[in-house]
Amino acid sequence: MRYWLMKSEPDEASIDDLESAPRRTLPWTGVRNYQARNFMRDVMTVGDGVLFYHSSCPEPGIAGLAEVSSTPYPDPTQFDPKSPYFDPKSSQETPRWMLVDVVFKKKVQLIPLAALREHGELADMRVLARGNRLSITPVTDAEWKFITKRLAKPAA
Repeated sequence: MRYWLMKSEPDEASIDDLESAPRRTLPWTGVRNYQARNFMRDVMTVGDGVLFYHSSCPEPGIAGLAEVSSTPYPDPTQFDPKSPYFDPKSSQETPRWMLVDVVFKKKVQLIPLAALREHGELADMRVLARGNRLSITPVTDAEWKFITKRLAKPAA
């Protein structure tokens, strides 16, 4: 089992959207970075833990816990000319962009980026690295345990 931090802009897909989705599951669409795509395509497995992170918002941070719930499959937004994620170089025969589904596990009180920085145990987290822009980053076993056992409080 592996662990991941997956970023989403809350106005596109929030932890509340995931919780209220049919079967509490959403496809992780719109990833257009090869390294993040490769994590989903080549490394993630069903059952991997996910720190659901709200990004590009007034207070970024971990908003909930989720789990990878599917094997990778082509992201349908790459084929839709009306989608902001349309990729004219991609085809049904040779899709460039893959995704996985994630399923809701728990909403937590927001753990802001600043709070993550306060803990030496998390100093090496990729999300805290200067210049990190990846929407999906691996999380170590120790980081996962520290966050889920010490920092993740149930949402009110």
